[in-house]
Amino acid sequence: MSPDPFNLDDRNCHGAYERWRDEKLASLPARASELIVEVRDPRALSPTERTAIVARLKRANMAIYASPVFGEDKSIPMMLGRQFGLDRFDGNWLADEDKVTRITVNDDGTRKHYIPYTTQPIKWHTDGYYNDTAHAVRAMILHCVRPAVHGGENTLLDHEIAYLRMRDHNPDFVRAMMAPQAMTIPAREDDDGVARAAVSGPVFSCHPESGRLHMRYTARTRSIAWAGDATTRAAVAWLEGLLASELPGKIRARLEPGMGLLCANVLHDRTGFEDDAAAPRLLYRARYHDEINGEISRICVAQDRKHTCPAQ
Repeated sequence: MSPDPFNLDDRNCHGAYERWRDEKLASLPARASELIVEVRDPRALSPTERTAIVARLKRANMAIYASPVFGEDKSIPMMLGRQFGLDRFDGNWLADEDKVTRITVNDDGTRKHYIPYTTQPIKWHTDGYYNDTAHAVRAMILHCVRPAVHGGENTLLDHEIAYLRMRDHNPDFVRAMMAPQAMTIPAREDDDGVARAAVSGPVFSCHPESGRLHMRYTARTRSIAWAGDATTRAAVAWLEGLLASELPGKIRARLEPGMGLLCANVLHDRTGFEDDAAAPRLLYRARYHDEINGEISRICVAQDRKHTCPAQ
């Protein structure tokens, strides 16, 4: 059985963690161009194109494709996802009926009250941070149909780098962030009462079978409750500072028509933007409960065993 680099309670963990850490830092991308793969059609990748995307996913848990396919066609992210084993959509309550969401400015209806559907900036987060563990969002695709006139840029950070930096700084912070009650999203209510119950869970956790690290996080300060112990509060403050710093591995990217992001739900933000009323910014977002398929499994996870993280 291979030592688990994420298990702080495993006495054999340290060497495995050091090897994993060294590999992550050695392959750290410095700019968006290192993640971009030119493809003819994301709906039908060639073997060479798919291999190139998988290589970037292994390196940074994300890849950016660039294509000449510019139309308003939701089949683009859907068909791309299927090529990576992504079938189980996260049908959040603001998603469209096909569970692929149009991210565009909404001036009326329910969506106008939620920041993704406005021109306002969005703080650091992973998608689906309000989901329970059984419905974690483990993969995501953002496909650009039309960018904003100005702004709307994303900053991306592999969540494994956030874990790595926190663990190197203070392993007790990681323990606190793996606690089952580390972060609670209060219940959401509507006119009929409780529409979604309060959800508590860890920030960092591991998939019980693949062993891949998952992160659930939001930098928002409203409608969120952190565990009240001093270590958790210190860890939250430290993470906020980390994300505000000029951290190596941060990738700034602006998606243009035909471009898209395929990722293991990495940390990301969005700048505010200026829209064109005649041709408003439009992205398609697909969220999945599946992990991107096994070709990017951690090398140290044995295929014939179950895998658990402490405090999960």
